[in-house]
Amino acid sequence: MTAIRLTRMGRNKKPFYRIVVTDSRKRRDSGWIESIGYYNPISAEKTLKIDDERLNYWLSVGAQMSDTVKKLAGK
Repeated sequence: MTAIRLTRMGRNKKPFYRIVVTDSRKRRDSGWIESIGYYNPISAEKTLKIDDERLNYWLSVGAQMSDTVKKLAGK
Protein backbone atom coordinates (compact mmCIF):
# COMPACT_ATOMS: atom_id res chain seq x y z
CA MET A 1 0.00 0.00 0.00
CA THR A 2 1.21 3.52 -0.67
CA ALA A 3 1.33 6.08 2.11
CA ILE A 4 1.61 9.85 2.21
CA ARG A 5 3.83 10.76 5.13
CA LEU A 6 6.67 12.97 6.36
CA THR A 7 10.35 12.26 5.83
CA ARG A 8 12.89 14.14 7.91
CA MET A 9 15.58 16.31 6.36
CA GLY A 10 17.82 18.99 7.84
CA ARG A 11 20.43 18.96 10.59
CA ASN A 12 20.46 18.17 14.28
CA LYS A 13 17.91 20.31 16.12
CA LYS A 14 16.87 21.97 12.82
CA PRO A 15 14.28 19.60 11.35
CA PHE A 16 12.74 20.09 7.93
CA TYR A 17 10.19 17.65 6.57
CA ARG A 18 9.21 16.65 3.05
CA ILE A 19 5.73 15.31 2.40
CA VAL A 20 6.29 12.24 0.26
CA VAL A 21 4.46 9.31 -1.29
CA THR A 22 6.13 6.02 -0.42
CA ASP A 23 5.54 2.32 0.05
CA SER A 24 4.17 1.88 3.59
CA ARG A 25 6.59 -0.97 4.32
CA LYS A 26 9.70 1.18 3.86
CA ARG A 27 11.49 3.06 6.61
CA ARG A 28 10.73 6.72 7.29
CA ASP A 29 13.69 8.17 5.41
CA SER A 30 14.27 5.49 2.78
CA GLY A 31 13.37 5.77 -0.90
CA TRP A 32 10.13 7.41 -1.89
CA ILE A 33 8.04 7.59 -5.07
CA GLU A 34 7.30 11.32 -5.24
CA SER A 35 7.75 14.44 -3.13
CA ILE A 36 4.54 16.49 -3.06
CA GLY A 37 5.36 19.21 -0.54
CA TYR A 38 7.28 20.29 2.53
CA TYR A 39 6.79 21.45 6.12
CA ASN A 40 9.19 23.66 8.06
CA PRO A 41 8.27 23.83 11.78
CA ILE A 42 11.28 25.98 12.67
CA SER A 43 10.45 29.05 10.56
CA ALA A 44 8.56 31.91 12.20
CA GLU A 45 5.26 31.12 10.46
CA LYS A 46 5.70 27.30 10.26
CA THR A 47 5.80 27.02 6.47
CA LEU A 48 3.63 24.33 4.85
CA LYS A 49 3.37 23.79 1.10
CA ILE A 50 1.48 20.90 -0.51
CA ASP A 51 0.78 20.34 -4.21
CA ASP A 52 -3.00 19.79 -3.91
CA GLU A 53 -3.32 18.40 -7.42
CA ARG A 54 -0.81 15.62 -6.76
CA LEU A 55 -2.22 14.99 -3.27
CA ASN A 56 -5.71 14.48 -4.70
CA TYR A 57 -4.31 12.21 -7.43
CA TRP A 58 -2.56 9.94 -4.93
CA LEU A 59 -5.63 9.83 -2.69
CA SER A 60 -7.77 8.87 -5.71
CA VAL A 61 -5.54 5.89 -6.50
CA GLY A 62 -5.69 4.58 -2.92
CA ALA A 63 -2.80 6.15 -1.00
CA GLN A 64 -3.41 6.64 2.73
CA MET A 65 -2.30 9.77 4.60
CA SER A 66 -0.52 9.40 7.92
CA ASP A 67 -2.20 10.98 10.94
CA THR A 68 0.36 13.79 11.04
CA VAL A 69 -0.12 14.69 7.38
CA LYS A 70 -3.92 14.61 7.84
CA LYS A 71 -3.61 17.07 10.70
CA LEU A 72 -1.26 19.36 8.76
CA ALA A 73 -3.31 19.28 5.54
CA GLY A 74 -6.58 19.75 7.39
CA LYS A 75 -8.33 16.81 5.68
